[in-house]
Amino acid sequence: MSEKTLLSVRDLKISFGTGKKQREVVHGVSFDVHEGETVAIVGESGSGKSTTATAIIDLLPGTGAVTGGSVALDGRELTGLKRADMERLRGREIGYVPQDPMSNLNPVWSIGFQVKETVKANGLAHSRKDVHRVAVEMLQNAGLADAERRMHQYPHQFSGGMRQRALIGIGLAADPKLLIADEPTSALDVTVQKVILDHLASLTRDKGTSVLFITHDLGLAAERADRIIVMSRGEIVESGPSREILEAPQHPYTQRLVAAAPSLASKRIQAEVSEPTPTTALQTEAPVVEVRDLVKEYSIRKGGFRSEPFRAVDGISFQIPKGKTLALVGESGSGKSTAAKMVLQLEKPTSGSVLIEGRDTTEMSRKDVFSLRGRMQPVFQDPYGSLDPMRSLGTLIAEPLKLHGVGDAKSRQERVYELLDQVALPRELADRYPNELSGGQRQRIAIARALALKPSIVVLDEAVSALDVLVQDQILQLLSELQSELDLTYLFITHDLAVVRVAADLVAVMEQGRIVEHGTVDRVFDAPQEAYTQRLLDAIPGRDLALGAG
Repeated sequence: MSEKTLLSVRDLKISFGTGKKQREVVHGVSFDVHEGETVAIVGESGSGKSTTATAIIDLLPGTGAVTGGSVALDGRELTGLKRADMERLRGREIGYVPQDPMSNLNPVWSIGFQVKETVKANGLAHSRKDVHRVAVEMLQNAGLADAERRMHQYPHQFSGGMRQRALIGIGLAADPKLLIADEPTSALDVTVQKVILDHLASLTRDKGTSVLFITHDLGLAAERADRIIVMSRGEIVESGPSREILEAPQHPYTQRLVAAAPSLASKRIQAEVSEPTPTTALQTEAPVVEVRDLVKEYSIRKGGFRSEPFRAVDGISFQIPKGKTLALVGESGSGKSTAAKMVLQLEKPTSGSVLIEGRDTTEMSRKDVFSLRGRMQPVFQDPYGSLDPMRSLGTLIAEPLKLHGVGDAKSRQERVYELLDQVALPRELADRYPNELSGGQRQRIAIARALALKPSIVVLDEAVSALDVLVQDQILQLLSELQSELDLTYLFITHDLAVVRVAADLVAVMEQGRIVEHGTVDRVFDAPQEAYTQRLLDAIPGRDLALGAG
């Protein structure tokens, strides 16, 4: 790393709106990025970190505008730069990798077409043959195997990790001096995240590229960056070397981030009213949920009329004692969500059985399954996607009650208020709509709706993976308190072993449709038996730093 300053941001102010409605959201931010250095900006949603990053390259959305301060790259002032000059600078001198690859790749254009457009826009080649050659090389450099064939595929034919690799290839195509990576792996499995970030670090190191890394995960920032800048409410509240920020945070907000990061935690969240359960008790309690030799096969078309069976879940078995949490963990495609759907009777097993409170659901009538769903409710990953935006929150929470014919309008309204109290939301939100709430508030509404019928079992399918670490911590605390208060049994589906550590009593690790390791969380974390489990543990960002700090 050089001592020469590449990016200099001084007293940067950013506002949204016009006239009297203009509101300042970034308040006089100042920082530097040196040549060859990786700097992480950390903070929760709304802290101003992504707004600051997009302002640097003049990509603020809507009415957003820089209203004060200076941004200079290698001594050249960027604020007020003409549009044409900024467009020439983007890609060539400043690369950009956005958060959501599916939203940032055009679904109707092939990957090759989109990469070629970047090649031509940056003047990297001119003849048709050279443009194609450079585009293939870009995908190869981004770590995509069989790049020539991938050129003809479309974004929906790529996995999340492959799409992100394509965006990294595009961002680094012209060997920029600075790469802005805005939450580049937040939607990916931890193992895929590690591969992507290792590859990104290798590419930027080889090219001498500086990186401005935007993330909400302090553990990830500490592992990947030389320095960390912590933002809250549009201001920098703390900055310094990564290790120093991790081990001795000075500002209360930074201390909260460190405490909330599941990758830095070492023990399970416990509600104040609960006591940790001894391992022997977990093994002797009667199971509320019991899965026996569960199999799910799909028929995959292989061309023409020929099809082959694909076994998504391959003979898994597990039990969940009453009032406890089993985490079903694995990478995307491991079969964990398919298993959850079979437990919920949203998918029919090919073979095997699911026993809920001793009854085999695979042999139940449709009427009995409907009745069962009153005692077993799901909470899904995306609360905005699972809540009808056209209906009030009170109506959404009361919907299960109405569907199952529970109570009259007055009693259902009272139950809605009780549920809002339980998930620590004000009662006046009953008349509001999903778009008026934050992500964490929407997930609390989803939990309230799941509890409406007083279930004994809740299936949580990636229920916190889309949330910032602070909001994630609040939801995990809430789930722990509700479990203790209501004696709930949880099946917790996740790809993130860091969350498992703080949320579960038992863990079953899935790989390619099979459970490869199963036991108490302490046993699996402290003495993993399988190489695959060790890989998942090694991929937890900041884990080694946390262990070293401890």
